[in-house]
Amino acid sequence: MKRLEATVYGRVQGVSFRYYTRREALRLGLTGWVANQWDGAVRVVAEGPETTLQKLLAFLHRGPSAAHVTRVDADWYEATGVFSTFEIRYL
Repeated sequence: MKRLEATVYGRVQGVSFRYYTRREALRLGLTGWVANQWDGAVRVVAEGPETTLQKLLAFLHRGPSAAHVTRVDADWYEATGVFSTFEIRYL
């Protein structure tokens, strides 16, 4: 099990990015959270099998149809197991 921590840049707020990210993560069976950041980026922390997290990462590079992703910074860690579902957070 791995942990993906990603920051997504571009036109990613006000386009339902968090909603679609949560929906995709739940579809994939991942746990964690997604939140808007004050600087206009979206932060994602997800845990699960690495191959499944790679699918979420591919989604983050595209986003929903109204988004325009310019960059995704991603870091990989060992999973902590602290999450029980995937939620939208408000930072």
